[in-house]
Amino acid sequence: MAPGPESATEVLAGLVERVTYHNPDNGFCVLRVKARGHRDLVTTVGHAAMISAGEWITASGIWLNDRTHGLQFKAHFLKTSAPSSIDGIEKYLGSGMIKGIGPVYAKRLVKVFGKDVFDIIEETPERLREVEGIGPKRADKITAGWADQKVIREIMVFLHQHGVGTARAVRIFKTYGTDAVQVMSENPYRLAKDIRGIGFRTADLIAEKLGIEKTAMIRVRAGISFALTEAMGEGHCGLPRVELVGLAGKLLEVPAPLIEGALAEELAEETVTLDRVGDADCLFLTGLYLAERGIAEQVRRLHAGPLPWAEIDADKALPWIEQKTGLTLAASQAEAIRLALRSKVMVITGGPGVGKTTIVNSILRILAAKRVKLLLCAPTGRAAKRMTEATEMEAKTIHRLLEFDPKVFGFKRDQEDPLECDLLVIDEASMVDVMLMQSLLKAVPDHAALLVVGAIDQLPSVGPGQVLADLIGSDAVPVVRLTEVFRQAARSKIITTAHAINAGRMPDLAPPDGEADFYFVPAADPEQAVPHIVDLVSRRIPRRFGFDPIKDIQVLCPMNRGGVGARSLNIELQASLNPAGEKKVERFGWSFAPGDKVMQIENDYDKGVYNGDIGMIEDVDLDEGEVAVTFDVRTVSFVFGELDTLVPAYAATIHKSQGSEYPAVVIPVMTQHYAMLQRNLIYTGVTRGKKLVVLVGQKRAVAIAVKNASGRKRWSKLDEWLSDDGAATAIRS
Repeated sequence: MAPGPESATEVLAGLVERVTYHNPDNGFCVLRVKARGHRDLVTTVGHAAMISAGEWITASGIWLNDRTHGLQFKAHFLKTSAPSSIDGIEKYLGSGMIKGIGPVYAKRLVKVFGKDVFDIIEETPERLREVEGIGPKRADKITAGWADQKVIREIMVFLHQHGVGTARAVRIFKTYGTDAVQVMSENPYRLAKDIRGIGFRTADLIAEKLGIEKTAMIRVRAGISFALTEAMGEGHCGLPRVELVGLAGKLLEVPAPLIEGALAEELAEETVTLDRVGDADCLFLTGLYLAERGIAEQVRRLHAGPLPWAEIDADKALPWIEQKTGLTLAASQAEAIRLALRSKVMVITGGPGVGKTTIVNSILRILAAKRVKLLLCAPTGRAAKRMTEATEMEAKTIHRLLEFDPKVFGFKRDQEDPLECDLLVIDEASMVDVMLMQSLLKAVPDHAALLVVGAIDQLPSVGPGQVLADLIGSDAVPVVRLTEVFRQAARSKIITTAHAINAGRMPDLAPPDGEADFYFVPAADPEQAVPHIVDLVSRRIPRRFGFDPIKDIQVLCPMNRGGVGARSLNIELQASLNPAGEKKVERFGWSFAPGDKVMQIENDYDKGVYNGDIGMIEDVDLDEGEVAVTFDVRTVSFVFGELDTLVPAYAATIHKSQGSEYPAVVIPVMTQHYAMLQRNLIYTGVTRGKKLVVLVGQKRAVAIAVKNASGRKRWSKLDEWLSDDGAATAIRS
């Protein structure tokens, strides 16, 4: 990108005609602007936390001549304000910013009230009912929506002076109300601690604008928590002191002695905690440190008590369950069931085809026959649904089981109000992070038993810690490690491939003789891979195997970025499988239309939809400015301004697929994914497919992934906390 003829800083002001692209993660946007003094629309690139067509922008920046896209205005700073022209007012009102107004009602309001519409909404809202179709309910909704926007806009004037955009202003207002400006002026770093979704970087930006020095103690202390939070993003619960000081120095750009001084103050106030992990002095955010210690205490508490059921004669129970299920249990399975019937806390781990489901079902049926009260849970909605299907007993998400209350952002079920059960079964435990496991175990009553089920070789939890691995590695509780692949399962090439990958052996990628459930389709580069994938999903797999291309086939990618990343493939697959008609809405860089498969990408406790949930768009209501999405059997409504939490889900990352199974899975494996090519990643991807798995790409890339078992060590103290309780039984099959 080369500077244009006039590369000095200029000011551009105009009306946003169209939001071509917006990335909600970093605010990057591409806008088409009807700017003062310019005959044609100006392409403007910059950053805005939230932006809508119709808003008036003032931007300062430079002109650049992009070799691909031509002349653009690159905004270093971009400020939005309410529009003043009729055209702008209509676009703004119809953008979904104000609840109760979509494009149709925006047109009607402007037709009746013209430029006075904002004054009418604010000063004489009863007049809204002069507009056709607006009754008392909609009028109230519009008035409330406008009042929220007005207060937010006033706070935003302050924030914009300090480089912060609309979406963050909303969160700040919700947290601090009318005290927002005072709080931020006194200590902007409070934002990073108090508000979900606002990090140190944003707070630091405000602090800089307010004149707080880089070396100010208030900044360096906040930066230590920031460095530990960054480490949490990598799955760590803490960091060795040397690593933390180095990371904080890099992030804050201040000398080490200053960090050591701030660290002493943070330790004195117990914001962070120092302890040994192995031979290293490690520092933890105190909340995480206490959570890990709490898990160990809860496990010890549960492990110490007597069994909640009377002794069961396994010699009678095992033939009974074989008769009931019509299955003959292998010796290893029978031994696992015997151990479970006499264990207060136990872990079952193993890969696909080793009989985990058979063992868990047998245990549950034997105990149910003895009137033992059972509760089943899993970390995600899809994992809970799978568990329900496999056991024919209701399984809930951990959040639902613990009765999450979004108002207080906490769980109703805890040690004061524990769960009512004699046995709690946790499935897909590799996905459960430290904070969630601590909350769950606190709610298990003293008398109850605990059965933890999960595959240790899958990707670890997205959140901090490695709870399942630490439980198994500590030898603190009985562990059943299932390794024997049963005869029927061994006929599946998906299962034999998964076990080969897990053992570090190159799987057989040769074309199978006849019909199979695993295939490898060679593609030399992304240019070959993308059309292959689109053709497989849209035509070849449905025609040969009868799968629905949208509902049954899931493309799983090692990463989001790149030509064969989830983002790029979603655009290609959406265009092929569900080309949008007139009934569509474009927001945040994506197009949404009826029939689209979409994924929720952050937890929304008010709507009851969670990160990773997949749904189908049922309707796009352009009048109301709302999109209806069905998740399983429940339909949830999103106003247009909330669509930044949804993305198309024709393709998703393997990380997002944890805990799920799909009838058919297509996985691109290319050397361009080098940074993400790890054994546990490819193993997790392959084991998501129930009936068909197709790898598309290069054999060399598969080989790199299979050889790379270097999943980075996570700094955690849980295994040490657990080991203090001494060793326990472990069996292998």
